[in-house]
Amino acid sequence: MHPILVSLIIIISALILFFGIVYFCYFLVFKTTKKQKRYDEFNVPKGKIYIPHREQMIAWQKEARKIPHEDVEIKSYDGLTLRGRFYEYEKGAPIEIMFHGYRGNSERDLAGGVQRCFSLKRSTIIVDQRGQAKSDGNLITFGVREKLDALSWANYAYERFGDSVSLLLTGISMGASTVMLASELELPPTVKGIIADCGYSSAKKIIIKVIKKLYLPAFLFYPIIKLSAKIFGKFNLDDADCEKALANAKVPVMFIHGKTDEFVPSYMSEDNFKACKTEKSILLVDGAGHGLAYVIGATEYFNAIREFDKKINL
Repeated sequence: MHPILVSLIIIISALILFFGIVYFCYFLVFKTTKKQKRYDEFNVPKGKIYIPHREQMIAWQKEARKIPHEDVEIKSYDGLTLRGRFYEYEKGAPIEIMFHGYRGNSERDLAGGVQRCFSLKRSTIIVDQRGQAKSDGNLITFGVREKLDALSWANYAYERFGDSVSLLLTGISMGASTVMLASELELPPTVKGIIADCGYSSAKKIIIKVIKKLYLPAFLFYPIIKLSAKIFGKFNLDDADCEKALANAKVPVMFIHGKTDEFVPSYMSEDNFKACKTEKSILLVDGAGHGLAYVIGATEYFNAIREFDKKINL
């Protein structure tokens, strides 16, 4: 075989292999599927840290299903149907619009938040983020597009409930980063603040952390993952930078994090707190792993939110 032809075959094979790896990273990190999987009736996060709290999480889900609620939906800026559930405490009560975490759903991650809102005498809309649960789409963008969905939900609530109803944007894990990224957008005037529970400081930093935890070279794999988002997802992963957004925040922000969070380290909330230029507060809960600050430290959680409410005149 001619040497030039051999070289050409080698180059083409290398390119096919490279783009195969790039697409695999895209599929693994960003792509979602609506294929129905077998799962328990009550979904609880996986991991040893959640086992002691499984019964409490299931109880929250059972209770949330019994509370009267309204299925609601909106259209995203790019034409997706996004779905959620509206739980009304009473007419005119403040409303928290709540966003769940990466590859989660509103019931699993936010059922306890429904009870928390009712205890604080406010209503809530719990949202299924794009590409997950009941909302349309097949792509997770770590907040790049989700932040615009948060704006759309805020606009929906403002248009529906008017000037007299205060709004809060609240999120957990990736949902927290979603609302932090939305903090620099032109939100409706009734949005009084943001509550961000265990959010990462940027998609880049949390992905690099996960890569290193898998004992893989981050200097090699992060650029491939970023490239996969650019080529196949048509978005720039580096745009999911919460510290940069918070430096231009337009509303007050409350940060919450468990001190023993091994997935999204609590120093990320501390970094976000430092970056934020508006009215702000922070609560770090001893002994709480990822997403467990409310479960572990409910009393201080409530007290911290009440203090934040005073700061923002809610």
